[in-house]
Amino acid sequence: MGLQLGTCLEVTGRDAKGQYLFDLICHHLNLLEKDYFGIRYVDPDKQRHWLEFTKSISKQMKSQPPFTMCLRVKFYPPDPAALKEEITRYLVFLQIKRDLYHGRLLCKTSDAALLAAYILQAEIGDYDPGKHPEGYSSKFQFFPKHSEKLERRIAEIHKTELIGQTPETAELKFLQKAQMLETYGVDPHPCKDVSGNPAFLAFTPFGFVVLQGNKRVHFLKWNEVTKLKFEGKTFHIYANQKEDKKIILTYFAPTPEACKHLWKCGVENQAFYKLEKSSQVRTVSSSNLFFKGSRFRYSGRVAKEVMEQSAKIKREPPEIHRAGLVPSRSCPSITHGPRLSSVPRTRRRAVHISIMEVSTNTSLWHQLYHLVPPIKGLPVSPAHPFILGLI
Repeated sequence: MGLQLGTCLEVTGRDAKGQYLFDLICHHLNLLEKDYFGIRYVDPDKQRHWLEFTKSISKQMKSQPPFTMCLRVKFYPPDPAALKEEITRYLVFLQIKRDLYHGRLLCKTSDAALLAAYILQAEIGDYDPGKHPEGYSSKFQFFPKHSEKLERRIAEIHKTELIGQTPETAELKFLQKAQMLETYGVDPHPCKDVSGNPAFLAFTPFGFVVLQGNKRVHFLKWNEVTKLKFEGKTFHIYANQKEDKKIILTYFAPTPEACKHLWKCGVENQAFYKLEKSSQVRTVSSSNLFFKGSRFRYSGRVAKEVMEQSAKIKREPPEIHRAGLVPSRSCPSITHGPRLSSVPRTRRRAVHISIMEVSTNTSLWHQLYHLVPPIKGLPVSPAHPFILGLI
C-alpha cells in the first residue's frame, strides 16, 4: 500500500466533492475494489454520517475546518474470501478486527479464542519461545475485556494449531470464521423499542437485524424488506415474510438526526445488496407522501456489479505493508453502548482524514504523521490538506 497511518493528502478546490477525496484515498492505497468502503465523519453533536460522494465536502460539514474523517468498510462483502485482491481482504480484515475490539462482533468464547489466535498469527507469526514469554497473549487487546483463561486458550491455539500459516492465510481464515457469525457486518445504531427497551438496529449483507441483550431478536432478509420510513425520531421497517405475513417494526432513535442517518443507511444497504443493477436504483421518500419528508437516492454500484467488475481485475498484486494501528472510538459498541469522540477544531482551514485501525499491541497506539508526495495528475495545495490514517 502506498499510504501510511497519518498521511497528509493535500487537495485543491474548496468545493471538492466527496468522490474526489475518496478516489484520491483509494489511489494512494492502490485499492481497486473500493465500492465496499466509505468515508465516515462525526459532527459536533456527535452524530455519525457517511460522506456523500455526489455533494461538496464543505457543504456537508456542520463544523469549521479542519474536518476529521475516517475510511472504513461501509458495505461488508457477503463472502470476504471471494474478494479478488489480497489488499481488499487485508483492509476488510482490519475492519473486522476493529469490530471485534469494540464489542460489535459478538461470539462465544471458543470462537473468540480462535479469532484472536488468527490475529496473533497474522501479526507476529509463529510462536517463538525466545520472543514470546509466558503470558505473551495478555500484552494484546483483542476484545473490550477478556479473562486470563481466554488469554491462555488464545496462546494455546496460536502455539499448537496455526504453525506455518502466513499472514495472508491467517487473515483469510479469520475472515472465513467471522463471516459465519450472526453479527458479521453489524454497524449498530442505538435505539429503543416501543416498550422503551434499549436495542441496536443494523444492516448486514444478508438483511436487517435487531439486537437486544447481546442477542439477535429480529432478522429480516433483504428480499423480505419492502419499505423503510422515518418521521422525527421514529423509524419503521415494513416486511413481507412467509405465507404473506406482513409485519411492521417500529423503533425510536435518540434524535431526529440519528433517525435520518439510520434511514439513509438502510436505503443504501438495501439497494447495494438487493438490486441486480444500479440502473434499478430509485429516489425514495421517508414519508408515504412522496412530496413530503426527506428524499434520498443511493449513488453507487450494487454488490452484483461490484463482483462482476472485480472479476475483470488483472494486475500484479500491490505490495501490502502490514502494521498494527490506532483504534477509532467514534462508533457505538453493542456491549458497551455509544463511545463517540468530538471532532477536533482549529483555526486552520483543512480536512483531516483519520482512518483508524485497531492495534492489538498498545505500544503501536501512538503514530506520527507523514507527508505524502502529490499524485501525478491530481492538483494539490497546502491550503487544503487531508490527513489520513487507516480504518
